[in-house]
Amino acid sequence: MREPITILGLESSCDDTAAAVVRLSGSKPEILSSVVYGQTALHADFGGVVPEIAARAHAEKIDLCVEEALQAAGVALGAIDAVAVTAGPGLIGGVLAGVMCAKGIAAGTGLPLVGVNHLAGHALTPRLTDGLSFPYLMLLVSGGHCQFLIAHAPDRFTRLGGTIDDAPGEAFDKTAKLLGLPQPGGPAVEAAARAGDPARFAFPRPLLDRPGCDLSFSGLKTALLRARDAVVAEKGGLTEQDRADLCAGFQAAVSEVLAEKSRRAIAEYLALDPAEPILAVAGGVAANGAIRAALETVSAKSGLRFTAPPLALCTDNAAMIAWAGIERFRLGLIDDADLVARPRWPLDQSQPALIGSGKKGAKA
Repeated sequence: MREPITILGLESSCDDTAAAVVRLSGSKPEILSSVVYGQTALHADFGGVVPEIAARAHAEKIDLCVEEALQAAGVALGAIDAVAVTAGPGLIGGVLAGVMCAKGIAAGTGLPLVGVNHLAGHALTPRLTDGLSFPYLMLLVSGGHCQFLIAHAPDRFTRLGGTIDDAPGEAFDKTAKLLGLPQPGGPAVEAAARAGDPARFAFPRPLLDRPGCDLSFSGLKTALLRARDAVVAEKGGLTEQDRADLCAGFQAAVSEVLAEKSRRAIAEYLALDPAEPILAVAGGVAANGAIRAALETVSAKSGLRFTAPPLALCTDNAAMIAWAGIERFRLGLIDDADLVARPRWPLDQSQPALIGSGKKGAKA
């Protein structure tokens, strides 16, 4: 396959419309452009992402985003080798907007089409930013997903465990809503927690009493709700210190759970005797300072190198999709006009579904 390889990537799985151009020359990848149109203002009044609003915004912005990414990269469509697009998992309206746009570009230009699993985009990002070699241990921790994965190849992953209910980012967002803090909830809760006492409230550490690497955050969120209501019943409301203490206790519980589960995942990963043991972390929650510090400590004690992409590549973006597209393109994994948008798409399809299956297949 000729080089350099230049791929246009599209991402629209949740509430960020993104397009990017990534080029691989030899073994050196380069992000030529990465454009993200956020939707925070559109969803601010609802305390979370509204799927219908998100889908309409993607449909309105995706072509403009692609045009801006090509202009910023200084690359014409004629210089693109393939179009990569998130084909799932995600909010189906948004995923469909991206897939249809990518199909239109491919049909109009004759370019190959590469469907990318959104989770693979996150999981392969450390190869884009740090040139990691397989196999490495990946903790994907975001608003919609939380999984421990061993990345063996661009198209082969082993899931060691994951959340059986809420993802951590979702729990942070719900916590912020319960405490009257702004969205997105992760940064708001972290900021409030800096002035809080993490020991004031005795929050549970879910599933630490059970073996394995699965996680649960729904009960923790409910415990925070009950603690909040108890304070309100006693005082008639919440002070800023009450909010800070609740946030600090919640954040400490999430950090401790992720750290302990990471220790267990590391033990399973080390059984493979990797030449260069590495724990990589990606997803928006990886930006949380307390959580990152806990994971770095676990990695150091276990003798693993710790790495996390820059924040702009931890959250949803199209550069990771373009890179995952390059990885698949090099393996000859090309799609056609039959590519479908998928609300559910597990990376490791050999494992049972974490959160049930339903009519449309197993959830991620």
